[in-house]
Amino acid sequence: MAAGAAVTTALLPSFAVAAAGTGKKGVMLMNRIGPSSSTLYIANSDGSNERRLLDSQSAAFDRHANFSPDGKTVFFTSERTGDGNSDIYRGSLNGSGQVVGVQPLVTGPAVYDSATLSPDNRTLAFSSTRSADHLSRIWLRDMKSGTLTNLTGAAALAGDPTSPDGHFRPVWSPDGQWIAFSSDRNTIWRGHNDGKGWEHTQELSIYLIRPDGTGFRQLATKAGYCLGSPKWSPDGRRVVYYEITTEGTWGAHRPEAIGTVESQIVSVDVATGTNRVVHTSGPNLKVSPQYVTNTEIGFLVKGGADEGLAYTSGRPSVKRSLRSPVWSPGGTSVIYEKQDFTNRTVDETLYSWDANWDYRFCDVFPVLSRQGRLAVTEKQTGLSNSSIVTLKPDGTDVKVVFNTADSALDPVLLKQGLAGAFRPAWSPAGDWIAFGLGGWFQERATMTAAVWRVRSDGTGAEALTDNSTNAGFPSYSADGNRIVYRVWGQENGLRVLDLTTRTTTVLTTASDNLPDWSADGDVILFTRKTSATNFDVCTIKPDGSGLRVLTNSGANDGHAVWGCDGRILYNSGMYGFREEAALYDNTFQPYGQILAMNADGSGKQLLTDSQWEDSMPLYLPQSVLSQ
Repeated sequence: MAAGAAVTTALLPSFAVAAAGTGKKGVMLMNRIGPSSSTLYIANSDGSNERRLLDSQSAAFDRHANFSPDGKTVFFTSERTGDGNSDIYRGSLNGSGQVVGVQPLVTGPAVYDSATLSPDNRTLAFSSTRSADHLSRIWLRDMKSGTLTNLTGAAALAGDPTSPDGHFRPVWSPDGQWIAFSSDRNTIWRGHNDGKGWEHTQELSIYLIRPDGTGFRQLATKAGYCLGSPKWSPDGRRVVYYEITTEGTWGAHRPEAIGTVESQIVSVDVATGTNRVVHTSGPNLKVSPQYVTNTEIGFLVKGGADEGLAYTSGRPSVKRSLRSPVWSPGGTSVIYEKQDFTNRTVDETLYSWDANWDYRFCDVFPVLSRQGRLAVTEKQTGLSNSSIVTLKPDGTDVKVVFNTADSALDPVLLKQGLAGAFRPAWSPAGDWIAFGLGGWFQERATMTAAVWRVRSDGTGAEALTDNSTNAGFPSYSADGNRIVYRVWGQENGLRVLDLTTRTTTVLTTASDNLPDWSADGDVILFTRKTSATNFDVCTIKPDGSGLRVLTNSGANDGHAVWGCDGRILYNSGMYGFREEAALYDNTFQPYGQILAMNADGSGKQLLTDSQWEDSMPLYLPQSVLSQ
């Protein structure tokens, strides 16, 4: 883009941050990677007579349904209390096969999911993050009294605290004596791409426990594999599950790999954990198995040309885009969900886990100038080509200060969000915006990028570094005379560019990323790869002294930025997965939550608790919104 290029101000969609509610401190903008809607459907097991499970008035963001043992009631997960907050509901099937009389069963500011009713109708089992450790545990609800019990939260069942320790997808045995579930307890944190990647893969095993908390044991495991979504045979003698390599759990939720990943449907004898039977073979990602009859197993082929319902008996498959199928007792009907990934609109209300702030959706890398003006990379909304846009928080005076359509970058990669102008950074005086321009995410392995800057009126765009490496994620010093940025490739680490002399200083040489200079100029916040499978949040002084590592969860902590109150906001997997990784779609790090901590690493506070990837927070206090 040439210096002095015109600024685009017309034909832009509305981008305005509405006022915060009465008594609130303001708005926290954030980005979420997850489906924007989920709708439950019911059909005959051959796919015929498909219709919505709930009518349009009573439906919401609904998923993960289960039938009661008699087939007359449906339990399901819903976000009807707020975008991102998962609660458990139930309703009755009427004569037309639709759910009516929807009622909440378990609600609150945590993840509640995968509810199943015991054969005697007395106890509901579900997974939830409601305990103090925020890990996904198996809980029970007494259907008469409403009493909640943390079934797998006992100290005797606790896994290695430095490792994953989540429990998922509980299901009752036909006699009600046992609950089977999947768990990644006592496994290790693994990066994808054979441990080289940022995003974690998941290794699961199948466990059993009695509803009184006794008899806990591992039923099935396989080194290097993920065993998930157990279901009992009608006679209670076998448990069936899907089996996929641990590495495959990454490709199972990535759009570029989902059609190439392979898994199989396997069952074992409950009494011994042996007599292993592999019920399927060949390609395709197969998940969500269930005994439809004593001898037939239904399952989902996820992704690819054969996506839809399939059966081990060889009867005709149902090719349809769906997720989380569950068959009725007797197998005559099936409930499933259809998801939509249409981008949320800017400023869409999200569920707030902090009563002091309203949470709203925003595009990626939102930043606020000291003068109260916003800048954002429009990756998912607006131009959707990773251009830099600025505006007042009330949505007025919108300017495209750098349009990547005028750059030499590949338009296809721009549309995919794999290339563009990323992570804008305001100068203290608000007269310049710096950013990285080039290839990002997996494209950084083959594409270069450079640090650029442009005047806030959209003129004077210039490259500050060459394209010899992948340089980006800049941040200004407090006096505006220097920029810190990261390089990645043959050389790694943080670099400091003096804008007056145009000289560059090497600050670090480790695998460091996403630097953010503190407002007082004393320290630089950044993310460091501290081991082959882990990233941590660190600070360092601008002269290279005073390095401090502020996190140590072992589960990836990063994407850190300074908040308006001097605290650090960051993204973390320290509380583990909220669901089986292979069941997600279109995500990178599906378990990421937003946390805050003090500048010295103390006082860590969970700010989101959803099943989705939440990141890139920005606080807009009332004083800014009222300008």
